[in-house]
Amino acid sequence: MSAGKRYIMVKAGDAESLLDAINLSSVMNADTLSERLYILIPNGFYDLGERVLTPIWGHNVALIGQSMEGTIIRNCPHIKDESISRTATLLNRGHNTYVQDLTLQNDLDYYHSGPAGRAVCWQDKGNRAMFKRVRMLSYQDTYYSHSEECQHYLEDCEIHGTVDFICGAGDVFFNHCLIVTEKRNDENNSHNVIAAPRTSTTEWGYVFKDCTIRNNISNFHLARGWHTHPRCYWINTVLESPEKLEPERFDPQSIRSEECEFGEYGTVDMQGNQLTPATNVITLRGKEGTRTVQTTLTADSAALFTLRNVFPDWQPDKVVRRLEKMCLRLTRKLF
Repeated sequence: MSAGKRYIMVKAGDAESLLDAINLSSVMNADTLSERLYILIPNGFYDLGERVLTPIWGHNVALIGQSMEGTIIRNCPHIKDESISRTATLLNRGHNTYVQDLTLQNDLDYYHSGPAGRAVCWQDKGNRAMFKRVRMLSYQDTYYSHSEECQHYLEDCEIHGTVDFICGAGDVFFNHCLIVTEKRNDENNSHNVIAAPRTSTTEWGYVFKDCTIRNNISNFHLARGWHTHPRCYWINTVLESPEKLEPERFDPQSIRSEECEFGEYGTVDMQGNQLTPATNVITLRGKEGTRTVQTTLTADSAALFTLRNVFPDWQPDKVVRRLEKMCLRLTRKLF
């Protein structure tokens, strides 16, 4: 069967049909060399209720919605299940998973969940997942790259959250994404932290390239270190509300490792005015002591953060373009 015909059509708005399709894909594509399988998801509201950790076991599986705003997959974990490891809307264990044109929403009651409200939309224990026009709606731990040596790629996506809402390990490249910070708590008396990497064995960590940060409520930091040897870099970022960015840029009080590598270059406001300071030194405190880090990158250093350098043996942007064309041919007649 050709790749162009190898697909499963989900019934519009039918959560059970979606779950059946995901389960079937895990059987059909159990082998890592399986041909690409497309799960086509029409516009609709797919309510998984309190169900968590819906697994994607199959490899080379594509979840294709009809539109980012119209295809919504939502779960609502019970507050007692609040946890980074127990709440995910979807749990990916496959390789080369592709997700396009849909919304993932974890609707845990964040503001009444106590001191933490960890509610994951996408937990990834696989490798080389790719996203195109995917929106993730939650508050804490929205996106979680779990595996230590993973590589993932997100393009033209939209990720919402409050604290540590882009977190985890591996080398992850966020290309031209919209990052939206929400109100931290009911009283709005605390600041947000966007990223919390825990990079250990990979070289690059989290790379945000040509992204936009939208923030109208709580102040925020770009990142903090979770643990181990965190790496996080922001290149050519647009700030819609630059006055909301805390002056340290990166959160020195919440960093749990003195081995952090943080960098920023080419940050601008909506009018294109340069906002990256000429110098920005923060003090990192960890179990082994303290050290200072210069977070402002030079032009030469910033130029190293390309897809070809981060993924020398993988070209996810070209794979995404090819898959996007295939999906267009499939969905033109089926949606």
